[in-house]
Amino acid sequence: MRGRASRNVVAGAAGKCSPQDSSMNATGVRMVTRSRSRGPGAGSRGGGEKAAPLWKGEAAAEGRKSPSPSRHRRKTQKLNVAYDREEEDTKPPRAPSWEPRDWRQQLLNIRAMRSGKDAPVDWLGVEHCYDSDAPPKVRRYQVLLSLMLSSQTKDQVTAGAMQRLRARGLTVDSILQTDDSTLGTLIYPVGFWRSKVKYIKQTSAILQQRYGGDIPDSVAELVALPGVGPKMAHLAMAVAWGTVSGIAVDTHVHRIANRLGWTKTATNSPEKTRAALEEWLPRELWGEINGLLVGFGQQTCLPVHPRCQGCLNRTLCPAARGL
Repeated sequence: MRGRASRNVVAGAAGKCSPQDSSMNATGVRMVTRSRSRGPGAGSRGGGEKAAPLWKGEAAAEGRKSPSPSRHRRKTQKLNVAYDREEEDTKPPRAPSWEPRDWRQQLLNIRAMRSGKDAPVDWLGVEHCYDSDAPPKVRRYQVLLSLMLSSQTKDQVTAGAMQRLRARGLTVDSILQTDDSTLGTLIYPVGFWRSKVKYIKQTSAILQQRYGGDIPDSVAELVALPGVGPKMAHLAMAVAWGTVSGIAVDTHVHRIANRLGWTKTATNSPEKTRAALEEWLPRELWGEINGLLVGFGQQTCLPVHPRCQGCLNRTLCPAARGL
């Protein structure tokens, strides 16, 4: 090991953990031994690994000279020792304090009812709206655009709008070169199409200026874009980047979760439902829930006049028992 930088780490942990776990309850401590640092290499978003953060005081004495030789015996140099908390993903999983009584059987029943994969979301959802032959950056942009169009819009209408846009070559540049009137004609009749014309133009300009025509790879950056909400951000992370960042909750998931009693108390917004579900639902199921419940809501658990008589959960569902 070179003398310019050394770091010895002894980590303590309260137990094993999995990257799939969504919550942790133990705090680990690690002892970090530092001397002078060479400093991290520069990194960029598109050209390699991001630079590691500097540790406190790591490079404080970079330019000091070594002490002169002495006839007396040199004292042993004291080591600078700091104690840092382990990051949350090293903590062991915490069992949920509450979970719905019959949720496992309810989930199995919904899977059985959805086994045919024949709901509109299964063949017209966001996974089917982009051009699979386009370059990766363009595919990701098309995923985001289809999600922006899908808000308050049926899958069939979103798919039709995407087909018309793709026929003209759907890229960031092509959208920015399209006038608002033409863009409105192409996406009509999606819900709130006038507002979406404005949001699509604004977001496309930001993507071109800040991300080189690509889309952000974090939920925080995605929801900062005009016209992009949490549900769209989590779906974009899953479909465009292959990362499950959270449960994507739309009106179908929100409605069904409350009907089944999957929230400890009734929730009045999709975001509150998402937070309630993530409190207890095992993380390995987060990526499945949206498509599963959206299709179930399109075919069986309808917003008005749900088809409870043909539902396998009719004896387990609090809402069905109340009808």
